[in-house]
Amino acid sequence: MLKLYNTLSRKKEVFKPLKKGYIRWYACGPTVYWYAHLGNLKTYIFEDVLRRVLEYNGYKIKQVMNITDVGHLTSDADTGEDKIEVGAKREKKTAWQIAKFYENAFKKDIERLNIKFPAFWARATDHIKEQIELIKILEKKGFTYQISDGIYFDTSKIKDYGKLAGLKKKKLKAGARVKMVTGKKNATDFALWKFTPTGIKRQMEWDSPWRRGFPGWHTECVAMSAKYLGVPFDIHTGGIDHIPIHHTNEIAQSEAVFGKILAKYWLHGEFLTLKGGRMGKSEGNIIILEDLIKKDVSPLAYRYLCLTTHYRSKLNFSWENLKGAQNALKNLYEKTREFQHYEKCSRSVSIEGYQKRFQEYINDDLNTPKALALMWEVIKSSKLSNREKYKIILNFDKVFGLDLEKIKVDKIPTEVQELIRKREKYRQQKNWQKADEMRKKIKQMGWWIEDTSEGPKLIKKQSPL
Repeated sequence: MLKLYNTLSRKKEVFKPLKKGYIRWYACGPTVYWYAHLGNLKTYIFEDVLRRVLEYNGYKIKQVMNITDVGHLTSDADTGEDKIEVGAKREKKTAWQIAKFYENAFKKDIERLNIKFPAFWARATDHIKEQIELIKILEKKGFTYQISDGIYFDTSKIKDYGKLAGLKKKKLKAGARVKMVTGKKNATDFALWKFTPTGIKRQMEWDSPWRRGFPGWHTECVAMSAKYLGVPFDIHTGGIDHIPIHHTNEIAQSEAVFGKILAKYWLHGEFLTLKGGRMGKSEGNIIILEDLIKKDVSPLAYRYLCLTTHYRSKLNFSWENLKGAQNALKNLYEKTREFQHYEKCSRSVSIEGYQKRFQEYINDDLNTPKALALMWEVIKSSKLSNREKYKIILNFDKVFGLDLEKIKVDKIPTEVQELIRKREKYRQQKNWQKADEMRKKIKQMGWWIEDTSEGPKLIKKQSPL
């Protein structure tokens, strides 16, 4: 029985899709003006684990992820510049070039993390018409008003506005959540369509029934999710920072337009912290995936690190705990190679019990720390044969996504075996200079060598670690 924590109800609920066996899911994607940092990627790893758990339970999934390539301003107060245009000025490129470059960079990052792609990518700039139509419906129903810089949503018309975040509307004052734009009726009101300022030519702007301009950030997700998934759909996911404003405003628009909640289940991943504080672009402390790769850290080591903490818990990042995750993953890969040597064994242990425990853990709101601990219990078990261990951990990896099935026993060439023999001879003679020369030659031939208490172990350089 799968249970998930629904932010809307603030409790774990037994998961029941709207249509038996089939799930419609919208995931908030990146704003493509800069590289995704490790904090952003923690959320996408959580979403990938969720997808794999759903698939492990036999569900078919239609997942849509948006690409925000216009409308996300530098301030959540509907003020400041568009982040895409800021990126264009920074790099002396067009806004369109910036958006395309960082969209591709994002896709490359999630591919490195073994995150499955959604069924559909939906760019905000490809759905301007749908967003304008949505705003027109809101206008017709009396939920909008116009001020000098744009068309705004009147949140006072929604009785339970802020229910996702537990906001008390009457207690909110200007500056408590967002700064007050001149002319706004309520502190929580938000822009649906921003006008291009007089005398300014934006790179991304469109004609509308009101004035030339561009859509507000919160409208794109409602318009695109409704188009591809219908309303309501099953699951909406994102980072915890989406709860108080972005997802709250999506809910307000959907209830105003459709008279119903946008999604049945809302799930959110917690922050990655660095020295106790949130990792973020505005905090100026970001680390990107390329920084890990430059330090010879596998992206999958970061994925492993994320699996050690529950998705609704903060994960404090340090290079030390990342190194620990890399070592654990390296050990896991070595064990996977070892287990591929199927020994003859008359005894046989039922593996269904392990799979049942595993499913209980992952079905308890994606409890990956417990599931990961169970995998190591399997690896260390004296009751299981190598063949049984190999079968079990590959089954578990359908959820973990650590690419264990790609780990193969590498055949060591005769030339490398001879160099190893010579190196061991030099080591016994304590001729460290010659032994080191052999190590370098082995490395040049594409192999890493590691000295252990059981003798030298070789790993092919093309291996994930």
